[in-house]
Amino acid sequence: MRSQKKKIVLIEDDIALGNSISELLILNDFSVSWFQDGVEALIYLKIHIPDIVISDLMMPLMNGEELYLNVRKNSKLDTIPFIIITANIDDEVKYRQLENGVNDYIMKPFKVKELILKINNLLDFRANIEKKYKPDPFSKVTIKLSEKDFLSSVDEHLLKNLKSKVDIDDLSNKLFISKSTLDKRIRKLVNKNTSQYIREFKIQYAIKLINLGERNIQFLSDETGFSSFSYFSTSFKAYVNMTPRDYVKTIQVKK
Repeated sequence: MRSQKKKIVLIEDDIALGNSISELLILNDFSVSWFQDGVEALIYLKIHIPDIVISDLMMPLMNGEELYLNVRKNSKLDTIPFIIITANIDDEVKYRQLENGVNDYIMKPFKVKELILKINNLLDFRANIEKKYKPDPFSKVTIKLSEKDFLSSVDEHLLKNLKSKVDIDDLSNKLFISKSTLDKRIRKLVNKNTSQYIREFKIQYAIKLINLGERNIQFLSDETGFSSFSYFSTSFKAYVNMTPRDYVKTIQVKK
């Protein structure tokens, strides 16, 4: 269940700046198509639908304002978030873009974090609207995952994010179901609540590492994403009925 990277169309005629923005967006896990003028970008947009468009305002051939107005004429693109970037500090120019309906406006020079936050905010807002008006994929009119596939999906997400603090919110969002539905299904399948299932999944992974030869308890705690060494040890003991160190000793004795 690997999620696809969000697609961004970037239009910036300054080669150095365009290259920098493109690289930074890619480093933040976006897929970027970069164009140096609005005409070329518009041709591309007639065929490809991105998740968001980011355009410089002042450009040759077709500026950002003209590009925006042309994009909005396309019914397939009229809900795509559009951000204007510019060094123009004229309020009238800025207000005109907002009156046209541009979703956001960012002034040069800007910090990368500001751009990334604005991109994510717009993408999240659009996703929430789409989710609200789309049918629940686990409703009666859709095909449900089998019990085996459901747990496999849960385990896959936990494994991919093992070092992170994965909670019920993360899992429910990933599986496109409510937190209550997630908890009910896990309780029904394994007779455990979601938090316990996540915690024991991490402990089981730690046990596998020990059985493979890992002896560093701090490494095991870090590798399985526990918030502290003491929490890892307490959780391990509750599940195995012995501390991690004692468990390691039993493995060494067996060998």
